[in-house]
Amino acid sequence: MRTYVVGGEALLIELDSADEVAALHAELLRRRDAGGLGPVRDLVPAARTVLLDGVRDPAALGARIARWEVPPLAPAQGPQVTVPVRYDGPDLAEVARLWGVAPREVPGIVGRAVFRVAFCGFAPGFGYLTGLPERFHVPRRGTPRTAVPAGSLALAGEYAGVYPRSSPGGWQLIGSTDAVLWDPEREPAALFAPGVRVRFTQEDGRG
Repeated sequence: MRTYVVGGEALLIELDSADEVAALHAELLRRRDAGGLGPVRDLVPAARTVLLDGVRDPAALGARIARWEVPPLAPAQGPQVTVPVRYDGPDLAEVARLWGVAPREVPGIVGRAVFRVAFCGFAPGFGYLTGLPERFHVPRRGTPRTAVPAGSLALAGEYAGVYPRSSPGGWQLIGSTDAVLWDPEREPAALFAPGVRVRFTQEDGRG
């Protein structure tokens, strides 16, 4: 764990893995909710960092956090959402080939994984989900698409994600969903938030 003071009121904590980020983020939330963290306006996890903004004394807080014993995140910890998926993506056959399986086996592999939102970004409502075993990680497409349809379930590297709106993208598209990822009229507006567990089920109930 490495801590850096950013400006006058922010603390950046750098870690070695997505699992460490998830565990620290959960511990920060727990301590904040229990009143043991002090004033912090925002907690923002990323791929290998957590940013704390609105901190009264970031140097002192960084020194205190560096002494914490942060427990690993329990697999069942955090809220869970279930997202029904149609496995109709244009890259389904290519992903199956990379995995060394038949396309009909992809829904079962994805359905057995328990994903977790590691962090959010790119577009409102887009969550970067971890949880696929390493042998199922796939590269980005060599040529990005100029427009990926909203609701597309996609894979790239260690991450899975669902495009909340149509946008350019280079991830491998394996399916689609009608789930609303971002609705400013809803509370919370984002279906996916850091720490949320996600299960994908095949829409016809076989996943």
